[in-house]
Amino acid sequence: MKIVIALLLLVVLFALGRALLQLVRGPSGSPALVRSLTIRIAVSVCLFILLLLAWYFGLLQPHAA
Repeated sequence: MKIVIALLLLVVLFALGRALLQLVRGPSGSPALVRSLTIRIAVSVCLFILLLLAWYFGLLQPHAA
């Protein structure tokens, strides 16, 4: 489970990096920039839902405070 979470975080960072490059290279409303940011948001939402489901089913345990 930790490997899946780490891979999804890397995908989020990769999409954010691609969006940054598109923002620097072209106009701020380019389709490539919008696509990169849309992918980042979609993967982030999926990661959040995955974390909630993993916690609910007992695959992840929070640390004791």
